[in-house]
Amino acid sequence: MGVRPSSPLDQRQQQQLRGQVDGLLRTFLPCYRRQLAAAMLRQISRELEPQEPARCQLSHTKKLPRVREHQGPLTLLWGHPPQWQPTFCVLRGDGRLEWFSRKEEYESGGRTLGSTALTGYTLLTSQREYLCFLDDLCPSSSGDLAQEEPLRVLEEPVNFPLFLVHPFRAHLCFCAHTRGAQRAWRLGLQGAIRLRATGAFQGAGGAREDDGCRCGVPWGGLEHSARLKASSVLQRSRAPAACAFLDTVQLYRRRRGFAGGDDATLGSDAEVLSAELMRELLPALRAQTLRSLRNTGRARARACSEFLDAVHAAVLARVSAGLRAFQPEKDALLAKLERTVRAELEQILQQRAQRARRLEAEIRDPLEACLCRMVDPQLPQIIHALLSLVEATLQAVRTLLIRGMARLSHHLRKNPSGTRLRREVYEFGEIPWDPELMQACYREAERNRSHLAQLAEPFGFLGMQSLVFGAQDLAQQLADKCLTSTLDCDQAAEQLEKVRGLVLKKLTSDSETSRWRFTRDRLLGIFWPFVWSQLGVSYNSEQPEVDGDILAVGSQALTTEGVCRDVIQGLLLQRVDRELNKILGASDRTRSPAEDQERAHEGAKTQV
Repeated sequence: MGVRPSSPLDQRQQQQLRGQVDGLLRTFLPCYRRQLAAAMLRQISRELEPQEPARCQLSHTKKLPRVREHQGPLTLLWGHPPQWQPTFCVLRGDGRLEWFSRKEEYESGGRTLGSTALTGYTLLTSQREYLCFLDDLCPSSSGDLAQEEPLRVLEEPVNFPLFLVHPFRAHLCFCAHTRGAQRAWRLGLQGAIRLRATGAFQGAGGAREDDGCRCGVPWGGLEHSARLKASSVLQRSRAPAACAFLDTVQLYRRRRGFAGGDDATLGSDAEVLSAELMRELLPALRAQTLRSLRNTGRARARACSEFLDAVHAAVLARVSAGLRAFQPEKDALLAKLERTVRAELEQILQQRAQRARRLEAEIRDPLEACLCRMVDPQLPQIIHALLSLVEATLQAVRTLLIRGMARLSHHLRKNPSGTRLRREVYEFGEIPWDPELMQACYREAERNRSHLAQLAEPFGFLGMQSLVFGAQDLAQQLADKCLTSTLDCDQAAEQLEKVRGLVLKKLTSDSETSRWRFTRDRLLGIFWPFVWSQLGVSYNSEQPEVDGDILAVGSQALTTEGVCRDVIQGLLLQRVDRELNKILGASDRTRSPAEDQERAHEGAKTQV
């Protein structure tokens, strides 16, 4: 995990990995070009649709989604053989963790001992849980464990541990000095993992950039490090390039027989593609590595993770370089596509409508049979489970904001001016970015996870982590959207009641819209890949693509796969909307938003 003097991969292995990455890009990029055209058509088509009126009722300065920077001493399991070593750690706002030999080294701008982006990591806070994790990776006999001197250090009692584990990256083993410090680091690290998974580091074109440095060595040098300072967004960009990339990943996976699910698209573009190749290589790599290692049991598991980390680093560097090399071509292609699609839009849309009608006539009967037999019996249960998750999360946001306003009102009555008041107003606006305060909302998003996963399992759904992250992001976004950072402290006392009403009104309005959209989108994510696989749609009707030929005709934006997907999703959404209207309509008739608002307001008065 430190700066390695040399790569553990020999030249043959490095050459083999380069060939495998290049093969992945040769398959992926032509499909990506085609999806860029389809994504551009969708964006321009949306521009022609009626736009929803702006509903913002509070003026506020937009905060960039971020992790609140955290720093402090942690003890790190380090070296060969491993031993516990004091370090000073810093959790950056972009979701990267860095560690230094001591605080003075950090403050003077010295070199890090190590650094990693937390994409794809899982945090464990139990020593027993981590040891069981190692045992599952490399099952051993009791005799093997008895010989494991190098890892005896891990079997000794560790206070306040923080274990960061990953399927194919080296594990990070820390321990905090107090229970309070462990909790603060746990909340910060969990937020960083979520941000790295659902966030996108954007350039001007809306493309999601590749991973940053690790082990103190940046992948792309100074230029690459500078690019990482671009603003991050909590949700992925809706720009054509970003949408096309995710569509291409899903298509790439479907063509290899993998089920749907957004968990495979967590991370930056380079991280997602690297993870896709690593998943393909993992069984062979793990078997090959375990045969060659002399260690046993848990020591072997950690050694295997370090070797896989080196493989992943090489893959990520090569994928990052390939995507950067493609960037100028992609920018030029997007500009030409926009001109071409806008010029031929009417003709393209007519062709699309004709294809859609033909495809719908072909698949309607088998689709209807699939929906009746497989989807309809489970749809109401899954809708109720999703609504329960999102409504509990939104209610937690409502309670948090009401308590924050009550606290602010309390301080205003005691001292309606001064530095303390300004700090309270500022902290009120910072609620969405305080991991301790938002923890109650995030817990609600996790609460029904196992039940929902059980309901979605028959449909091969692999996106539970993405779904939970999405609900947590929704809580943070709504809280931020409903707060104002431009409140004049001198007028706060007179405006507070008005602000309270506006915040609750805004939250009620946005919650209704968000509840509908979140539930609808997640239902589509659960059901449509399953329905697609059940229908057995063939890709043979696609015309082979010749590089540089994509602009020859505007209708290249219409792929058979894309039109067929739109048809299936459209018919599936009719089913989903009908059931949602039935369930939400019944719920709305039993209780009005005004009653909800008043009940929450009255309940919060007792908290002050």
